[in-house]
Amino acid sequence: MTLAGRPSTAHTFALPNLLTFGRIAAIPAVVACLFWSQIFQGGLWLRWVALFIFIAAAITDLLDGYFARAWSQYSPLGRMLDPIADKLLVGSCLLMLGADGTILGWSLWAAIVILCREILVSGLREFLAELHVRVRVTRLAKWKTTVQLVAIGFLIAGEAGDEILPHTTTIGIVLLWISAIVTLYTGWDYLRVAVHHLTHEEP
Repeated sequence: MTLAGRPSTAHTFALPNLLTFGRIAAIPAVVACLFWSQIFQGGLWLRWVALFIFIAAAITDLLDGYFARAWSQYSPLGRMLDPIADKLLVGSCLLMLGADGTILGWSLWAAIVILCREILVSGLREFLAELHVRVRVTRLAKWKTTVQLVAIGFLIAGEAGDEILPHTTTIGIVLLWISAIVTLYTGWDYLRVAVHHLTHEEP
């Protein structure tokens, strides 16, 4: 994770970038555990393995930014990969949780809203970047990401979690809806700025 406007002082294999690489590498591992557990009937213990890997990946999202700021290890590569890693992790998990039936019925709309928002924001960021416009990440957006990750964590535990903490899946679904509602609001910030520059574009 990097901050715009700071000098690039990190090489490719600086610790913040390695943490981001690790988060990307964790994605197929989480997906494989969920797939093996549900599709191949590998057992609920695999959901705990998936949850452990997911939590480790989520923690790297906090640590890469912390070390980048603390050690001034900013790089264009880190700035590019950090949001991509986040979206890949969230998107892959939501797709698998929908495929294995953990997210179903009306709750699928919450997942659809989150996925569509991420795609929309990615497109808007690319458009605004060409105009040299940057939308500052708000505190609410950071809380949205936190709630989103916690919700997915509960849903990954799913049936396995229900055996230890009743309603684990239900808690995850509720948090997913909260995240979906907040994600619509935070996505509006990007859309509002983009529309402003579109309507005020010079001929």
